[in-house]
Amino acid sequence: MFFQHIFESSLAHASYLIGCQAKGVAIVIDPKRDVDTYIAIAEKNNLQITHIAETHIHADYLSGSLELAELTGAQLYLSDEGGADWQYDFDHIGLKNHDEIKIGNLIFKVLHTPGHTPESISFLLTDTPATDAPVMLFTGDFVFVGDIGRPDLLENAAGRIGTKEIGAHQMFESLKIFNQLPDYVQVWPAHGAGSACGKALGAVPSSTVGYEKIRNWALKYENNEKAFTEELLSGQPEPPKYFAMMKKLNKIKRPLLTSVPTYKELEATELILHHKNDVTIIDTRNKQEFAQGFIPNSINIQNNKAFSNWAGWILDYHKPFILIVAKDQLEDVTRKLMRIGLDQAIGYVTPQSLETGDIKLEEQEIIDFNEMNTALNNPNAQILDVRNESEYQAGHLPHATHVFVGTLLDNLDQIAQSKDLYLHCQSGDRATIAMSLLYKAGIKNIKNYSPGMKEWTEKNGTLIK
Repeated sequence: MFFQHIFESSLAHASYLIGCQAKGVAIVIDPKRDVDTYIAIAEKNNLQITHIAETHIHADYLSGSLELAELTGAQLYLSDEGGADWQYDFDHIGLKNHDEIKIGNLIFKVLHTPGHTPESISFLLTDTPATDAPVMLFTGDFVFVGDIGRPDLLENAAGRIGTKEIGAHQMFESLKIFNQLPDYVQVWPAHGAGSACGKALGAVPSSTVGYEKIRNWALKYENNEKAFTEELLSGQPEPPKYFAMMKKLNKIKRPLLTSVPTYKELEATELILHHKNDVTIIDTRNKQEFAQGFIPNSINIQNNKAFSNWAGWILDYHKPFILIVAKDQLEDVTRKLMRIGLDQAIGYVTPQSLETGDIKLEEQEIIDFNEMNTALNNPNAQILDVRNESEYQAGHLPHATHVFVGTLLDNLDQIAQSKDLYLHCQSGDRATIAMSLLYKAGIKNIKNYSPGMKEWTEKNGTLIK
């Protein structure tokens, strides 16, 4: 048996290529959209990708199943569980509970494990030349390392009111299936630490059924569904805005992108014209460089592991945008955008283009601990905390107004525009995004405490809990 775990850190997403070397065939489970990764692995190992499977209709990235099928001719094997509202709207081989997929000498048994979503399935693998017993379970967003899939996304991200309690009940029942599996079965989930598909995902890539029985909080409530539901639904992170779009696009036959796109490098005159026409400009430089000089109304989303998440929160899927990105980071940024279906980039300019003087740049005011501490006693100051709810509740500055950065533009009424605004997050990344958004909305009396709560707690600043 050939096995490879492919982890994409920008999405905390795991996919898998498993092959029968004796027959030279392989399956890919839960592929990302830039599918050249899987084709290269298969070619290197003399395997033909003949099967493509998904554990559920994903919300946090745009699946590459259609692209991979187009390029390889492989068959799609997708869930037909969950009822009429949770069916894929394109041709595929439908899977039901206890169905089997045979790939050479490998057998994948389908287990219907709803909870995260109604149609969710897991794949229990038996490597028949080695054993008659199952050896691996591909859980998708059912069971993670140390956590389980959240059932509230359909309600909180996709607007399906009343589904989270139903999902919690389904998850409680599905865990009974998990508990019946042999302790030695390896658990390979679709996400790791950093994903918004759960609240406490472990950093290691895999586990075993036995270890999860000992370690996973969700398996401690097998006799108390009420307490389980309360714990499962509390403290979940805010679902990114783009999740609803992913749910929609992953169900339907959509335009394909079978290779990584090449963006046009724009001349300074083109950038100026688009800027005058109010085209969104995303500046991917680090926050320190951005603060020293940025195009008015541009938005700083640093090219780091969280880039896809914040791009999905902020960019409109129906409007074009321009990137400011270094050439050596261009492909990385392009892949991150295509993985969540943001395909409408007009082009890019390099940071060096900003030095031409054709566009007057603005600067961001960064303040230190002492100035932030002084602001606490300033009646003309408003402290704005843009972290998420659980971070805010764990400890915040006195008199702080809390507005999560992802929902900032929907809550501008909470900003006292007649006051000086003192902005912070944990370590400056989200505060710089927030500052960008507020500048674009016309609010510019802002001081950014970029060191944020990280420095504030290290220096024993006053906290309210």
